[in-house]
Amino acid sequence: MEERTLLTLMVFSSLVVLAETIAQKHAIEIYSLHVDCKVTSRFAHTVVTSKIVNRANESREATFEVELPKSAFITNFSMSIDGKVYPGIIKEKASAQKEYDAAVSHGQSAGLVKITGRKLEQFHVSVSIAAASKVTFELAYEELLKRQLGKFELLIKVRPKQLVKHFQIDVHIFEPQGIRFLETDSTFMTNELTEALTKVQNETKAHILFRPTVDQQKINPELDETLLNGDFVVRYDVRRGATAGDIQIVNGYFVHYFAPREMPVFPKNVIFVIDRSGSMAGRKIEQTRDALLKILQDLRPEDHFSFITFNSKVGEWKSSLLQATAENVASAAGFVQTLSAGGGTDINRALLTAVSMLDKAERLPGRSVSMMILLTDGQPTSGESNVEVIQENIQKAVNGKYALFCLGFGFDVSYKFLEKMALSNGGIARRIYENADAALQLQGFYQEVATPILMKIEMQYPENAIEGLTKNNFKLFFEGSEIIVSGKISNELDLLPVEIKAQTHASDLTLKEEANVKEKEQVFQNQSYVFGNFIERLWAYLTIQQLLEKSISAEEEDKKTLEAQALELSLQYNFVTPLTSMVVTKPTGQQQTELANKPTEADNEKPSSLPVGDAYRLRSGPPPGRWHSEPKSGSNKKLLSVVVRLRDKIRAQPLANEYPQLLLQLPKQNEIICLNTDGKPQPSLHLLSDPEQGLTVTGKLGDRIKLFVQFEITYVNPPVRIHVSTDEIVLSHDNESTRLPWTESATSTIQGLRVSVEKERSVTASLSDTVTVKISFVKFPDDFLGLYFLNTNHFSDKVSGVLGQFYSKAQFENNSNTNQRADERLLSVSGSEHKVTRQYKKDYRLEPTSDPVPCWSIHVTP
Repeated sequence: MEERTLLTLMVFSSLVVLAETIAQKHAIEIYSLHVDCKVTSRFAHTVVTSKIVNRANESREATFEVELPKSAFITNFSMSIDGKVYPGIIKEKASAQKEYDAAVSHGQSAGLVKITGRKLEQFHVSVSIAAASKVTFELAYEELLKRQLGKFELLIKVRPKQLVKHFQIDVHIFEPQGIRFLETDSTFMTNELTEALTKVQNETKAHILFRPTVDQQKINPELDETLLNGDFVVRYDVRRGATAGDIQIVNGYFVHYFAPREMPVFPKNVIFVIDRSGSMAGRKIEQTRDALLKILQDLRPEDHFSFITFNSKVGEWKSSLLQATAENVASAAGFVQTLSAGGGTDINRALLTAVSMLDKAERLPGRSVSMMILLTDGQPTSGESNVEVIQENIQKAVNGKYALFCLGFGFDVSYKFLEKMALSNGGIARRIYENADAALQLQGFYQEVATPILMKIEMQYPENAIEGLTKNNFKLFFEGSEIIVSGKISNELDLLPVEIKAQTHASDLTLKEEANVKEKEQVFQNQSYVFGNFIERLWAYLTIQQLLEKSISAEEEDKKTLEAQALELSLQYNFVTPLTSMVVTKPTGQQQTELANKPTEADNEKPSSLPVGDAYRLRSGPPPGRWHSEPKSGSNKKLLSVVVRLRDKIRAQPLANEYPQLLLQLPKQNEIICLNTDGKPQPSLHLLSDPEQGLTVTGKLGDRIKLFVQFEITYVNPPVRIHVSTDEIVLSHDNESTRLPWTESATSTIQGLRVSVEKERSVTASLSDTVTVKISFVKFPDDFLGLYFLNTNHFSDKVSGVLGQFYSKAQFENNSNTNQRADERLLSVSGSEHKVTRQYKKDYRLEPTSDPVPCWSIHVTP
């Protein structure tokens, strides 16, 4: 019986056509806009055509913008103005750059393609057209669709920004395996627009047509404003049988898709290596905690796991991996909720510690998959900071035994560094975008690698009959993904045999299949949905992608050879890749030459403010904060000036020998407040209460030191009181008390309220869907306690108290006073204005040896 696996095609094609309006509304009119997408056996060919007329009585500029998937290659572009065609010509990148540089010397402008988001890049070109003239823009691109989490999805982002007389989206799908399920969705669809959508489907083909009239496009019959602003989505699935996959053949080229089903999942041995340096403070560390808590719930009972956290120092949650029992997962959740950020970034020692833990692991399942998942948001600044040395150290230590997955949080990371390190160790790299859904991005990545079902996969074909075979050996296969192999059949074969060997959790696997070449080629005869020699182009696309990926971790000489092979194919098949550029020539009298380059993920980064590698080093040693620079010959003077300015800035910072009484980070703001109280000592200070959270916190200052030595945390549900002093922690519930000493780590749970003590360091109180309370135990030189909160987004608007008011009623005023010093600001709290000053304080959330934190210091009277 066939199992039908839901798939979703991940084609991200988004298009935006913008018109500049100067004096006359829609003087530049888009009178026709057509998106035509043909998807043939995973290979998508999309053509976007926009026709524009200038209805003004003078020359105007027409702009054409298309957002396309990062994984797509542009194959063609042209402009047709008054019957004359201006084509884009694809050339070797250095040659194109030379031509472009000559144009730049005459005042021309720059490149046409830039990255616009996590999955898209934007093609943008403008041209001046005369009064009453017309221009037709046409852009074509191709992409081999990647299966993720068992789904493919076709997404077209629609934003014409004006009513379009002839607007049309055509999606043609041809899947020889058979289409089981097909649906469309849209973020802008109305009842009227639904009438413009038609869908025709048979066993193997589908056609979706969206063609709204001008009236259907209108937000309001009286207004010339368009509804078309959002996502147009097509989803479908295909039938899959219990075979060695699906082989397709056209004109002597084959492609083999393999996605097995009903396989047992390998147990995982996974170490999460989490950056908790200062740059992770605030929203990043909160999102990381949220994601890890969800990921912990997704661990299978047979999995083993552990955590390593790092800043300037490396910390182990446990000394070895633990099985994912309910008790161990709960303990880990308590640990995750205590994660805080501060200090430097020692990536090298953190990863070496993780490798060592896997090397020493005992009692792991016999057939299991071991992996490390690194999450970092910055450059290595502590310990070894030369990225090439780190890559070499990790590759030598891993030695092919484990897979390393690298997640770069935000744009301050060196993506090239993470990508090379991951690819060299059997994994992949991924950027996590600093958006509201960052926690979901982290969870989504984990889900992709959470279910390994095959290891050591070998796809074997007759050696003497196949040329140009793409990658056919794979270390791991995860459920929901798909293996794709392609090549050229070099002689007259009647049958193409394939043998697949792999390891499953239960046993070794061998699958055999024979494809009848003539029968397979007949499938694609006389199909209007097929575009040209699509399997040959698919083979070229896949080969280029794999050559470029392989070059990332290759030695210099091998890298040149691989890039030369990829360049030759890019030019032969007319692909804009990172090695080629498209030269776009405009009419005489305009900015005549522009380049369309293929940006890489590494191009989508902020310039690093901290130098890494051989050229510059941050070294430890007295006095603190001193920079030593070792510029290589011909080094960048601008970079050196940045280093000098940073050095001077660090030297100018005051030494911080004092702790604040209270410390907090303002919600939704990357600003830290250091709070001290004025007035006479009181037996108890009301620090915070939130009636909706059912939480109250009070505190007591010491007699000899003006820092807190006692806190009392009171919960309404469950009715629990936690008394924390420098001597011990006492839990009171139902007239019973439990004492937890600081001298040992311990955990106690009362009706869902979890209280975790980390030996002589901290106590954490956490409850589902509520704020987490954490208290640090500091010896400096007299013992004191430091209070702070995690998951502060759970606070309600009713939170109050000396500390609580800052979570609901604090806002920095706009600095309109030009005479005000840069280190002073006005902070409005509960309707009163306070002058706050920029100071450096010791952070009781971190190790005593950690760097001081900059904060806005304020004194309040209880």
